[in-house]
Amino acid sequence: MTKRNALLPAVLCALGLAGAPSVHAVDGLSLELGASEDDANLVRLGLQWDWQKRWPVGQRWQIDGYWDASLAYWSSDAPGGRDLWDLGLTPTFRLRPATLAGTRPYVEAGIGLHLLSRSRLDDRHDYGGAFQFGSHIGFGATFGERSRYSLGYRLQHLSNANLHDQNDGINFHELRFGYGF
Repeated sequence: MTKRNALLPAVLCALGLAGAPSVHAVDGLSLELGASEDDANLVRLGLQWDWQKRWPVGQRWQIDGYWDASLAYWSSDAPGGRDLWDLGLTPTFRLRPATLAGTRPYVEAGIGLHLLSRSRLDDRHDYGGAFQFGSHIGFGATFGERSRYSLGYRLQHLSNANLHDQNDGINFHELRFGYGF
């Protein structure tokens, strides 16, 4: 491995996130359905890689996390509505009870990178460029054997953080279904 190729794993190890995505083990998959206040809709498929790391918060809670790689399809019913594709990668932190039994509520947050197939979704929204940042907060519950299933809500915001003159951004309200292997 060259020094250049070793940089990302070294940084992830230093941050304690050594469980970065690997091509050999997907830990879960998800389906999200969302809508914005601006007549936009999305369908997103995701693959998750668990960090295999737990940080205790008191005696009853823990923070854990996962990498979420996603592909989303957006459509708009607004004038001049088009569709676009969104490719994303987001590290996500979850706070939840430390117990492994039963239904486990959680709250989560993440900030990641997104690449859009076009910078305009309709006549009203110009995102300024293909590169966007995506942040989300959410809540839900995992349930079933080994907390294999999840159902949750997310509020997601995407914008380019003023990297371009145009930065309309968009907010999606999303219902998320997950399945862990």
